[in-house]
Parts: sequence; structure tokens; C-alpha cells
Amino acid sequence: MKMELSPKQIVTELDKYIIGQDDAKKAVAIALRNRYRRSKLPAEMREEITPKNIIMQGPTGVGKTEIARRLAKLVKAPFVKVEATKFTEVGYVGRDVESIIRDLAEASIRLVKKERFDEVREKAEKATYERLVLALFQNYKTKHPDMADDTIKDHIVEDIKSHKLDNEIIEVEVLEENNSMQMLGGMGMELNISEMLGGILPKKKRKKRLAVVDAQHIFLNEESEKLIDMDNVSAEAIRRAEQDGIVFIDEIDKITGKNGSGSHGPDVSREGVQRDLLPIVEGSTVSTKYGPIRTDFILFIAAGAFHLSKIEDLIPELQGRFPTTVALSNITYEDFVKILSDTENSLILQYTSLLGVDNIKLDFTKDGIEEIARIAVLANETNENIGARRLHSIMESLLEDVSFNATGDHPVIVITIDKKYVDEHLSNICKKFDLSKYIL
Repeated sequence: MKMELSPKQIVTELDKYIIGQDDAKKAVAIALRNRYRRSKLPAEMREEITPKNIIMQGPTGVGKTEIARRLAKLVKAPFVKVEATKFTEVGYVGRDVESIIRDLAEASIRLVKKERFDEVREKAEKATYERLVLALFQNYKTKHPDMADDTIKDHIVEDIKSHKLDNEIIEVEVLEENNSMQMLGGMGMELNISEMLGGILPKKKRKKRLAVVDAQHIFLNEESEKLIDMDNVSAEAIRRAEQDGIVFIDEIDKITGKNGSGSHGPDVSREGVQRDLLPIVEGSTVSTKYGPIRTDFILFIAAGAFHLSKIEDLIPELQGRFPTTVALSNITYEDFVKILSDTENSLILQYTSLLGVDNIKLDFTKDGIEEIARIAVLANETNENIGARRLHSIMESLLEDVSFNATGDHPVIVITIDKKYVDEHLSNICKKFDLSKYIL
């Protein structure tokens, strides 16, 4: 865990992935550091201090979701992103807001299970190889009748590790997965009947024909499950969800009920969703299949463009539970240049790596990157402003011919992406933008 990072260090880490938006980064860094500070206080004081939830206001594609996601990843916190528009007021058909916390519980379980699996991986792998050897032994014995049994087993393990047997089909016994899901009418809740019955029904096994690589994955999960204490995992997951959980509620501006639709029709339950969100954000207890979860200390980050409505249009009680408000700015030309060249795992690096598989070496020059950034700004000004997401469509158009014609059965080809190359391959897009200024 990196909870002990100072706010400045948190912002520095976020700077690797998100360009600009300093106010938003500062706000989430303070909120995260306050969690660490709270954890060092006496128990009585800890109960009194709740997170200062945040509302991010800004257009699409400026980094709202990415800031929250990277923040959670930085400290390995359970994280869930939901869209406010997917929920309905209790009494209407659809998902109820309590499912947000159930989703957070699932995210926390996955996080803790992965950590526990990593701890027992060595033992689980050993047991997995033993099961695979058992399934493959007879076939090897037939091919090498004079070879000692122990030598055969060593050969099988070596071949599995070197992936020589990945596609060989074997018949194995695996635990049958029960997915008896049933919906509760009008409540938007799913129940797994098999899980409710728990240990009453014995786990069934059935024979399946699988490729070795698939069987290895299944066996590894089964053996890891045997080595960990699921009760301990559930207890730790609930603790983390309660103390470290981060819930990102996107499109919160769409449930104000003041987006020009009035208070009738399909949007009648919008303010009802706000009222249903209120107890969860204020602090309540939600039942999950792993146990009850208190929401008092979960950090809620809400976000919306607020084009047609204002933050003040939210019900006052909900506004009061989001004391920190930060505005995110539009992506500028300078930001686009930095996004393309300065971020970790930037789009340029992604496309260079992808096409490198097919022996295409992309060489982006400084003026080429600047021209892509200029076109991205122009596109956002001329059409709908979709922020940094505009770069995805521009890069796809720019490299469409290269991606289509690259086959990998040729020597390495170096392609220089300079200003001239960008202008030639995006000429149609540029002409469309130039013409748009004459349209009244």
C-alpha cells in the first residue's frame, strides 16, 4: 500500500498519466492523504472523521474518470465506476443504488483474492503440474515405453512450462460452475441460488475436454482456492471496501431532472435516484453476500459535464455531502502535445508497440506530433468537443493504411510520421474542417 504518499507525491504519480487538471489532482491527493491521517488517529476520533467527497465538473474526455481510476490503482484501493443514469428510483424497474456497494464488494474480493493467490502461487503451481502430469502421463508412456516414470513426469513439466503442449487436448475433471441467477422483480437485484444454499449442495465435478493451457488456468484457480481461507478473504475485503473503497459516479448531472425534459416521461425518477443515493453517501449499511458493508468512510467522487444543468440543481442534501467541487478545463493544444509524447503508455507508444509486431517501426517527429495536436484541437472546436478521446479517432485515421497493409512477413519498415505525412493522410479531415467555417 502507498497510503503514506504525501499529496505532492500523489500528484507527481498522477502526472505520469494525466496532463493538466492540477486542481482536480490536488483535491483527490488531499482526500487520499486524509485517509492516511485518519488511520493514525485513536478509534473514537476515527469514527467522527468522514471523507470529504468530491464533485468534478468538466466536459467529456478531460480526465475525470482517469484521475479517479489511477488514484485507486495507486493505493490498490477497491474501485468501482458507475453511471448515475443506469439507476432508477426504488419502485421502478432497473438497478437500485445499493448495487453500487455490492459491486464495490466484488471489486474488493477480486483485489484481496489476487493478493492471496500471489502468496500461494508457488504451491498452487506445483499442485497444478501434478494434475496435468496425471492427465498427460499415459500418452507420454505409450510414446516412450522404455523411459522411467520420473523422467517422463519431468519431461511433461518441462514441456508445459515451455508451452509446447498448450494446444494439446486432454480430458480432465473440473468443478462445475453454478450460475443459477434469478432476478427479483422490480428491484433490479440478482441472486445466485447456488451461493445462497452455500455448503448445503455439494460441489459437482464433470469431465471436460480442454486444451492444456485452458486446463492449467482452471487447475491453478482451483488449487489456489484450496490454499486460501475464503472467510479471511471476505473479512479483509469488507474491511477494505469500508475503509479504502472509492466509488466514482459519472454523469451525475444527468439525474438533476433539469435537463430540459421536465418532470414527466421516462426521466420522472431522476430526483428519486438522488434521494436514494443520499443515505449511501451519508453513511448506511448495505447487505452483500459477503456480509454487511458500512458506507460511512467510502470516498465518493461524482462527475458530470453540467452543460444543461448546474451543481446547484442537485438536491441540497446531496450537494452538502460533496463539499469539494473542482472544475476541469478543456484540453489545450499544449496539453495534446504532452498527452501524445509525455504520458506513460501514451497513444504513440501504444501504436508503435502494436505495429512493431508486424515489423513496422513508427518514428514520430516533433512537428508530426504538433500537427496531430493542432488537428485534434481543430476537430474539437469544429465538432462536438470530446476532449482527449479525439486523439483515438485521429490516430486511427492517420495509421489506417499502415495497419491494414502490415503483414509481418516483410523486413522491418521504418515509417516517419512528420508534418508532411500527417497532412497527406488527414487531408480529407482538414478540408472538412476548413469548409465548416463557411457554414452559418
